[in-house]
Amino acid sequence: MGDPGANSESGADLHLDLGGTRGRNDLVRALHESIRTGRLTPDTRLPSSRSLAKDLGIARNTVADAYGQLVAEGWLTARQGSGTVVAKRPPQSSSTVSPTKLPAAREFRYDLTPGSPDVSTFPRSEWLAAARKALPAAPNEAFGYGDPRGRIELRETLADYLARARGVRADPERILICSGYVQALNLLSEVIQKQGGKTMSVEAFGYSLHWDVIRSRGLEPVPVAVDEYGVRSDLLSGEAVLLTPAHQMPLGVPLAPDRRTAAVEWAREAGAVLIEDDYDGEFRYDRQIVGALQALDPELVAYTGTASKSLAPGLRLAWMVLPQRLMEPVLAAKRTADLQTATLDQLILAEYIASGHYDRHVRRMRLRYRRRRDHLVELLAVRAPGVKVAGISAGLHVLLDVPGNAKEMVDRASRQGLNLTSLDKYRFASDPSARQALVVGYGTPPDHAYNGALDLLCQILGV
Repeated sequence: MGDPGANSESGADLHLDLGGTRGRNDLVRALHESIRTGRLTPDTRLPSSRSLAKDLGIARNTVADAYGQLVAEGWLTARQGSGTVVAKRPPQSSSTVSPTKLPAAREFRYDLTPGSPDVSTFPRSEWLAAARKALPAAPNEAFGYGDPRGRIELRETLADYLARARGVRADPERILICSGYVQALNLLSEVIQKQGGKTMSVEAFGYSLHWDVIRSRGLEPVPVAVDEYGVRSDLLSGEAVLLTPAHQMPLGVPLAPDRRTAAVEWAREAGAVLIEDDYDGEFRYDRQIVGALQALDPELVAYTGTASKSLAPGLRLAWMVLPQRLMEPVLAAKRTADLQTATLDQLILAEYIASGHYDRHVRRMRLRYRRRRDHLVELLAVRAPGVKVAGISAGLHVLLDVPGNAKEMVDRASRQGLNLTSLDKYRFASDPSARQALVVGYGTPPDHAYNGALDLLCQILGV
């Protein structure tokens, strides 16, 4: 019989533990065990006998003989001109314990949960064009280890954009690029705790994930009441405060001007830091732009923004504009967290913003989301006149005060294939007697599913 794989120098790198005399029987045993346990899967192409002999430091004939025996036994297949591959075999029963699998996420026909844009509208062609321009022009050092703050191209571009679009007083040297907003909050919480912080005030409505992040870094989140004017600035406490001043999540109200000023004054007197989560500040419809709180005092406010709502969560790109006193400690925390955020998408985003594509995309999406919001509000006015709609002037969601039990509506919607969320999900502390409301995200569904989602929503509301 010929030498299987003798005419091929390619194939998979192969790690084998050979014991004993390192003879043919040892090699057969090692290969057999690797195939039987699934480490070598069907159709895996093995190295040539010459390559494997060289890698293992044994005679080529020993490898060829072992290959030949396993071919004869049906464990391997020798293909003319294609070398040796692992043969397909029927599944074997095994007493080994299977690895634990996480439960698959529930799939719904329609999804009206808030917190995500319509990812089907991601500007693939424009992003690809920006990549084709940015990557060839990138300096070689952009592909190596670099500044933990992020690429200077993106930091300079963001400084201009944030100043122009959000009123942020930004310096490229004070901007730090993160792998998503959650990392930004992780880093800030870690630094505040290391500087002696014990608690962080949070809005009484928000994301439980954010509160978990704060706890994971050794701080205790303390809820502060929120009303139609935003968070109660007179109730702030602790060494830091997490705020959504442009568009409270999920109530949808902006922080009133007098409370913005009061929050900054409190931080100045308390020596605390305000963390501004400007998660969807670009999307406003029926009101003037609410600028960043950071502009009132850049040395008291750590501004955070993200591409997750304007472009797509999958980019995992966010940014902080930091007070001078936090720059070095946060930078040190970033170094030990992941050293630096992946640079290629930073280069592409910098080009995408600088070329004007980002502004045009935001304007397109603002118009699209406004039309969706208008359609939702108009439909509810006709089919559910008893439902009060709030928080509609900005963002990607509305708040529906419902005449009934919101949790029961969520459960009924789930059974019918609609993903809905009640206000209770965003409440810091459970309160069965509290406001009954649904938080309806109109950004998530693709266009073809939006009408169906709204029709089912109206059915769930009981009209």
